[in-house]
Formats: sequence, C-alpha cells, structure tokens
Amino acid sequence: MRSVKLLKYEERLRYLSLPTLKYRRIRGDMIEVYKMFSGRYDATVTSWFTNRHIDKKYEVRSHRFFIHQFPIKFDMRKFNFTNRVISVWNTLPDTVVSANTIDTFKARLDRFWSDQEVKYHCKSDIITGSQVSVIIQ
Repeated sequence: MRSVKLLKYEERLRYLSLPTLKYRRIRGDMIEVYKMFSGRYDATVTSWFTNRHIDKKYEVRSHRFFIHQFPIKFDMRKFNFTNRVISVWNTLPDTVVSANTIDTFKARLDRFWSDQEVKYHCKSDIITGSQVSVIIQ
C-alpha cells in the first residue's frame, strides 16, 4: 500500500476519493437552495430568497426555479449566500432541481457534476454557463 502522506494534495484527495472543501461547500449550498424551494423550511423565513425566482413554464435555457440575479452595488454583498449560489443554481438542469426528495437531488447533482475538475482540484471552479461561453471564444 502506498504512503498517502508522500502524495500531493490533489493526488491524495483522488486516491482517498475525498472531494475538496470548495466542492463540498458549493454542493452544500445547492442542497440548501433545494430545501428552500422544496418547502423544507418555513416559507416566511425563506421568502426573501424564493420570491426572487421567476415563475416560468419550461424554457429551453432554464428550469422552473430559475433565480433572477439583481445587480450588485456594493462589494460587501458580493460574496453573500444569494449572490454566491445564483449562477451555479441557474446552470443546473431541470432533471436535477425537480427531484422529489433530498437524497434524489443529491444523487442527481453528484451525477451531473461527476466530471467537474473542482471535485479533486482545489484551485478550479464549477463551470457555469457564463464560463463556458468565455472558454469557447
């Protein structure tokens, strides 16, 4: 058996099948947003967030829980929970966000993100739709 302490950080994570802290944080944020939209929390407490979504029927480019991103005026709100999760949440397909249970949502999210580099590489990011267009150009 190989000694794990001799491996680099990314190699160690991959060898032990452990995702990075960044990946776990983003995944946890997505689970919390799903709980808000599926009614797991009191509606009066989460209305500040769930009322921001645009109630649409199915469109080609979004899902039914698409959240509108308001412009950010101050730097202190830039890394707030709502601004941190909106771009990632809006890139999820409807098959993921329309799950009936939390466990189904987690399984579908993991399957959808199975090829993301951020899972084992701490300096990469989740690729969202806006970043894909930048990469293509």
